[in-house]
Amino acid sequence: MNEQPHLLVVDDDDRIRDLLGRFLRDNGFRVSSAADAAEARARLALMRFDLLVLDVMMPGETGYELTRDLRRHMQVPILLLTARSEPGDRIEGLEAGADDYLGKPFEPRELLLRIRSILRRSSAGDPGDTDWIRLGQRRFNVETGELISPDGVVPLTDSETILLRTFAASARMTLTRDELLRREAVNGSARAVDTQITRLRRKIEQNSKYPRYLQTVRGKGYVLVPDP
Repeated sequence: MNEQPHLLVVDDDDRIRDLLGRFLRDNGFRVSSAADAAEARARLALMRFDLLVLDVMMPGETGYELTRDLRRHMQVPILLLTARSEPGDRIEGLEAGADDYLGKPFEPRELLLRIRSILRRSSAGDPGDTDWIRLGQRRFNVETGELISPDGVVPLTDSETILLRTFAASARMTLTRDELLRREAVNGSARAVDTQITRLRRKIEQNSKYPRYLQTVRGKGYVLVPDP
């Protein structure tokens, strides 16, 4: 990165915000801060950030809830901080869409190492783009299985997610019905493949009767043709 990475620290504890802000600035970061989710949203609407350092236990909207909502429309890296250290809490944070999770109290140097690690992963030419395929106004995250539209997350069944991941892994390659069954992208018969394709098209196509992205290759099978 040519400029100092810009971090947003979100914590309802004034003392922690100030301490983190000073520490991170001393280690080469630009830092803005917010006391709660509402203030964080206001900052995000005005500025671009390279990473959020987000407390979980905030009054009103929790860090989990804010993370889950932000993931509907942006992929800014998120590091969650919390005094809750049970394994289930960490899993909840990661499932919400966080990139990492650090329990309190923590060593400042460990926080610094984790932030730098996340930024390295996300700095290679806007790296997260490699996990996404674009389908018009919709985007599919191959890693998380999320399908995002301008209106938010489009719910997919487990079988639809598996099928779309299979096509994404072989984008622009024709897959026969037998191949899809062999890869266990669909369970059942050739008829089941056609049924699942029809259902998936309703989720990803603007007009499922005239598919633009999940196309039929006559006499062969199907092919996913995402936007460049």
